[in-house]
Amino acid sequence: MSRDLLSSPILAEAIWRVSSYSGGQGECVEVAHNIPTLIPVRDSKRPSGPMIAFTPHAWRAFVNHLS
Repeated sequence: MSRDLLSSPILAEAIWRVSSYSGGQGECVEVAHNIPTLIPVRDSKRPSGPMIAFTPHAWRAFVNHLS
């Protein structure tokens, strides 16, 4: 994922939610679900900190691997 995309204004439109895969013990991952071309993921305790972004295909593969 290019740095330009990760700093893109499109991420200002991100609607974040706590992942249903988080354990509920303060160790939460937030996922933005409203950007069709990528799935940004961040630490809920550090919303302005680093973020990683997946393609939708890579995110599905990742989540399926966790199941």
